[in-house]
Amino acid sequence: MTPMKWFGSFLKKYRGRMIVGLILTTVMASLAIIAPKISGRIVDQVIRGGQYGMLPGLLGVLLLATVIRAVLRFCVPYNFEICSQGVLYDMRDTVYRKLLKEDFDFYNRNRTGDLMSRQTGDMDAIRAFVAQTIYSVYECVLYFVFALIMVFTVNRKLAVSMVCILPFTAMTTYFQMKAVKPAFHRIRRQFSSLNTYVQENISGNRVIKAFAKEDYEIGRFEKENDAFRNAQLSCADIWTKYVPVFEFFSNILTVVLMLYGGYLAIHQEMTVGEMVTVNGYLWMLNMPLRMAGWYINDIQRFVTSVEKIYSTFSVEPKVRMPEHPKGQKKLRGEVEFRHVSYHAGDEDILQDVSFCVSPGQTVGILGPTGAGKSTIMNLLCRFYDVSQGEVLVDGVNVKERNLYDLRDQIGMAMQDVFLFSDTIEGNISYGRPNCSFEEVHRAAVAADANHFIKEMPEGYDTIVGERGVGLSGGQKQRISLARALVKDPAILILDDTTSAVDMETETYIQEQLKKLGKNHTVFVIAYRISSIMDADRILVLDHGRITEQGTHQELVKNGGYYASVFEHQYKSEGKEDGTKQI
Repeated sequence: MTPMKWFGSFLKKYRGRMIVGLILTTVMASLAIIAPKISGRIVDQVIRGGQYGMLPGLLGVLLLATVIRAVLRFCVPYNFEICSQGVLYDMRDTVYRKLLKEDFDFYNRNRTGDLMSRQTGDMDAIRAFVAQTIYSVYECVLYFVFALIMVFTVNRKLAVSMVCILPFTAMTTYFQMKAVKPAFHRIRRQFSSLNTYVQENISGNRVIKAFAKEDYEIGRFEKENDAFRNAQLSCADIWTKYVPVFEFFSNILTVVLMLYGGYLAIHQEMTVGEMVTVNGYLWMLNMPLRMAGWYINDIQRFVTSVEKIYSTFSVEPKVRMPEHPKGQKKLRGEVEFRHVSYHAGDEDILQDVSFCVSPGQTVGILGPTGAGKSTIMNLLCRFYDVSQGEVLVDGVNVKERNLYDLRDQIGMAMQDVFLFSDTIEGNISYGRPNCSFEEVHRAAVAADANHFIKEMPEGYDTIVGERGVGLSGGQKQRISLARALVKDPAILILDDTTSAVDMETETYIQEQLKKLGKNHTVFVIAYRISSIMDADRILVLDHGRITEQGTHQELVKNGGYYASVFEHQYKSEGKEDGTKQI
């Protein structure tokens, strides 16, 4: 499907209303030919011919046509504005739904500012095209055609002399369209880049202030702003070069009328009234020529925006729902990796990873940065698909499962905590919006978040998030953990969830997790031995491979990487037996 056909699919719903609008526009343009015709008759038959009895009838027709045109001038734009808002709503909704279906790889390759510009600036360009440009261009074409026909009915010689200008106008239009399209593509790219830069700096304002880099970022912003301004000015250079040409050709018509029309009138090949009539049609010929350059800009801006939006919309996710997904109301929590490898480009993230976890077990995952710990969990949730091997949940390959059912039964407390601009209760109950407050409270208690939530100004109704009250890293982690727990998932993933809390809080959280019983298979990714030493099994990853696995005691005896980390974290503090000291 081409971008224009895709756009046309949104117009189909409003096709009837659009046709009615174009019909009304045709009527409005047709009525415009009445005034010049009546003006000519008044000059020839009333003023010069003395037929004063005709004047009331002619003025009545003129008044009626004016009133009808005034009413239509209100109805037509209103009608197209309704269509434009409908198209905008449907298109924005469709694109947003598609964005939510995209996988992690899509968001890794596309900047947030670019995606935002598709939903704002590009969408608005499309709305403006439907609301105004469509009927305005059609109206101008009708004005020009009707006026030209009427001039032919008055005097063919004068009409032919005016038609001679059209080839030059068409040639100018072609060259402008050819020049302005790449200019608008550049404008949209620079707008996306500027939008991305502003979004990143507003989100990262704490980092900027912490490093006192305000002046540096202002300098970078000025470069982006200058690039966007230059793109706009380069486009302005194009239409400032062509618009005067269209203005010149429109004024040439006036010159032709005055010189050649006057010559014909002197030689009595046309009457003064006919000359007045042609002069009345002159604005209908001039306006399309004068507006041609501006409308070309609007059309190219629209085409560029549609192409930009469609280029984003048409990207199909690599992780897709199977044709015949296998559903399961409640997972048992059995997880198996069979010779799993994952490659991102030329980089090997995981290589031949195999392990099996029984329902209700707790598995700790340890390893240096970049070892592939989080990738294992991403493959389990099917945020990415394996390059080789299989990931099975309850004996079924995750590629064969209903994608949403699978993820709905997995609770994740992510390493990078994101809270929505909502109440604390709303953030915790995000996975189960219909859950009771008692369930929210129970999850907050289990995550050791209840005590600091109660101390907030409005308790669980306190607004948090990017624009809300500030929370410490540990508080955010505990709210994230409560959000995962309230789902009551079959599989619970804790990705370095307690890294920002103290040892006492960590011990409390682990005790609460044990109270959940064996109804949850728990994966704990951590850098601290204290977070995973009580796990039923511990996996040690290095360079994408499982180099060690076993219980805490077994791994300490093996003397490998795990034992060295244990040595560093505990024996240096005098904790020879590895027990937790609070």
